[in-house]
Amino acid sequence: MNTSFKRTFSTVVFAAITIISFSQREGVPKGWHLLDLKASGFYGISLDKAYSFVTSKKIKSKPVIVAVLDTGIDTAHEDLKSVLWTNEKEIPGNGVDDDKNGYVDEVHGWNFLGGRDGRNVKDESYESARVYNTYKSKYAEKEIDEKALSTDDLFEYQMWKRADKEINGEEADKEEKMSVEEMKYTLQKITDDNNTLKKALGKDVFTGKELKTFTTTIAEAKKAKNNLLGLMEANEMLESTNTEFVEGFSEFMNEEIKKEESKLKAPRAYRAEIVKDNYNDFNDKFYGNNDIMAATSLHGTHVSGIIGAVRNNGKGANGISGNVKIMMVRMLTDGGDEYDKDIALAIRYAVDNGASVINMSFGKPYSPEKKWVDDAVRYAESKGVLFVHASGNDAKNIDTEFNFPNPVFLTEGKRAGTWITVGASGDPKASGLVASFSNYGKNEVDVFAPGVSMYSTQPGANGYGNLQGTSFSSPLVAGMAAFILNYYPNLSAKQLKYVIEKSALQPGFKITKPGTLETVNLSDICKTGGLVNAYEAIKLASTLKGERNIKPVPVKTKSTVKPKAKG
Repeated sequence: MNTSFKRTFSTVVFAAITIISFSQREGVPKGWHLLDLKASGFYGISLDKAYSFVTSKKIKSKPVIVAVLDTGIDTAHEDLKSVLWTNEKEIPGNGVDDDKNGYVDEVHGWNFLGGRDGRNVKDESYESARVYNTYKSKYAEKEIDEKALSTDDLFEYQMWKRADKEINGEEADKEEKMSVEEMKYTLQKITDDNNTLKKALGKDVFTGKELKTFTTTIAEAKKAKNNLLGLMEANEMLESTNTEFVEGFSEFMNEEIKKEESKLKAPRAYRAEIVKDNYNDFNDKFYGNNDIMAATSLHGTHVSGIIGAVRNNGKGANGISGNVKIMMVRMLTDGGDEYDKDIALAIRYAVDNGASVINMSFGKPYSPEKKWVDDAVRYAESKGVLFVHASGNDAKNIDTEFNFPNPVFLTEGKRAGTWITVGASGDPKASGLVASFSNYGKNEVDVFAPGVSMYSTQPGANGYGNLQGTSFSSPLVAGMAAFILNYYPNLSAKQLKYVIEKSALQPGFKITKPGTLETVNLSDICKTGGLVNAYEAIKLASTLKGERNIKPVPVKTKSTVKPKAKG
């Protein structure tokens, strides 16, 4: 899963991770991403205006299924339980595969990270560590003639070289890196400082701003303040609470510790311990369980609410599509990287069960079984399904940096025609028009969409809050696609892509390129140079003659891709 943490090894520096809750930014109202610029002054998507347009046309809405490939969903949430996709061919809880598709009791979706015994994978290793250790014996300290390698072996070898470099680093960098012991000490120190400050301030929760104004004559508390406040200021997180900050810091440090430990030994096989499939056999695909909540559903619940939280019911948040069914396909944990096999099978499951749009708010820099994913993408494209993918939160140019999954097929270099990659925008009143953490690319990022301070559903019967990241820009676009299909169901996936991209609005002024102080045109870091707008998109959609002649329907298929042997 892509996060927006940043790392230097002499000090620990990090920005806002996508799964950490944020206080509402000053001047930015809840649900700002839905607003119209002219009416409100905020760079939202003009959703009310879009609904007024279809109301004036007197068009009847038709339901659309959106598959959310993610960490899970709170199936009891007040704003989500009525919009869950339901498999009418399954009888809940009878332990029988009623629809005979290989997945038992998958009423609202499927969990590819579950075991038959009911346990679920809650953590995972990084793909860099898996790749490095898998191929270490094959390539380490050996002279390899790249010209003599086959296309597949060359891809594998170059991937391993990147992983080796990431894990072991350049010789010049090695002295700057913190050791595992130093990271563990730093983590414990910040935890202790937080506990000291809670006692000194007389409360368990306080913001960075409150800490900044806090004065004390106690030496231990003064030192703790300097340590914690210094990190919060360096990362512009004074509006966050100590709890949010320390939780994020702890998660980041624990992930870095895992990375460092992977140099010495293969990462723990969290997934294999529970799932127990033959990972190398793609046709061994009937694994997992039906627990799509899985106790790790913050990310997926938030994503789902942006797409389809019940509209105008007087409760927490409004989704974008008012007639959507959310199909949760769990293949992602909060930590580590997803597996290609789970991605590919999740895509196929979504297509075979009628999804018209697939949202993918995850990403990683390695894809050892990319052929499996490519084959699934081709299959989905042949069935008229639109992919919407988050660009990632590393402030990197993904025209030149590796970012998977992506729409470029490995074998022939062709590009999927039903794929939209989304960067994160914000608002000039808060963090700037383009989010400082967002990945970008003139060729690889198609559009930008709101992804800062996104108010949506969170676990708990009536849980709501704000998160940020391209993880939440992507479902905004997926929700827009569903909204357009609600009213113009005959549009093909390629037409949906065209409508969303063609209608994107140019900001008319320069923006700050993520990760730099450089000002550029949005068109310099994005293919369309535009911000998505639901009103402009639905207007454009109304002018097109639908081309959808293939409807996603349940189809049983067999993979044509042979599993790749591990070295």
